[in-house]
Amino acid sequence: MWWKIIAVAIVVLAIVIAVAVLYGMYRGQLDTRKLLARIEAVRMPITPGSYDPRELVGLPTPVQRYFRAVLKEGQPLVAAVSVEHSGTFNMSETGEQWKPFTSTQRVVTGRPGFVWNARVRMAPGMTVRVHDAYVAGGGILTAKLFGLLTVMEQPGTPELAQGELMRFFAEAAWYPTVLLPSQGVVWEAIDDTQADATLTDGTTTVRVVFQFDTQGLISSVHSDVRYREMGGIQVATPWQGRFWGYKLHDGMLIPLEGEVAWVLPEGPRPYWRGRIEQIEYEYAH
Repeated sequence: MWWKIIAVAIVVLAIVIAVAVLYGMYRGQLDTRKLLARIEAVRMPITPGSYDPRELVGLPTPVQRYFRAVLKEGQPLVAAVSVEHSGTFNMSETGEQWKPFTSTQRVVTGRPGFVWNARVRMAPGMTVRVHDAYVAGGGILTAKLFGLLTVMEQPGTPELAQGELMRFFAEAAWYPTVLLPSQGVVWEAIDDTQADATLTDGTTTVRVVFQFDTQGLISSVHSDVRYREMGGIQVATPWQGRFWGYKLHDGMLIPLEGEVAWVLPEGPRPYWRGRIEQIEYEYAH
């Protein structure tokens, strides 16, 4: 008789876990929809509607080469982007604990905003859902086991907002019309392969150095100051992203693969490696 009791208990436990997982999925989807509604609520029209090469007059030489390489005259300006990624994420601050992830990301270019909704597989049957977002001028970063149990949540500080706006800016290689001067970007020359770019949204301003390769494409981005949480403290840390695998998509040349890293005294420590599996654009009217 005892084995029947154990069997029933196992079945009940399995049902409880399945219900919890399904409820976690529902809660995660609900959180995502709320964030998406917020970026839509502050969405602004994009002007002008298309790319005019006359915008390039006076820009640093490598920036002019970049736009000539990735855009054609008359290219509609990107108003929104929907992206699907796959890749690996390093869950350790000091070691190598790479876990596979899949994610969707929604980007709105005016007002700048994005919602990254990722599912990181920690172990068979164990998934952490991550929301990383910049919404209406504020940063959001949460991680929930099964979409229910909060395992990490950063407070919405100015430092987090700066980091999330920097992510939006650095990832503009995926939606390159955002980098045009007409979209509020201020470019300053450094040398023949680098240029400094500044973007302001509300009270937050970010500055990033863009590095261009021999083909004129963005090969990396770098900032001396992005805040990294360490033991509950925000620490200003150099940060970089690298891009490669450029392909023509909807008339624009964009990278399909990339890596993001903190630049520590002992060298770069990558924490995100990913690939675009699908990308769809919405354009200015």
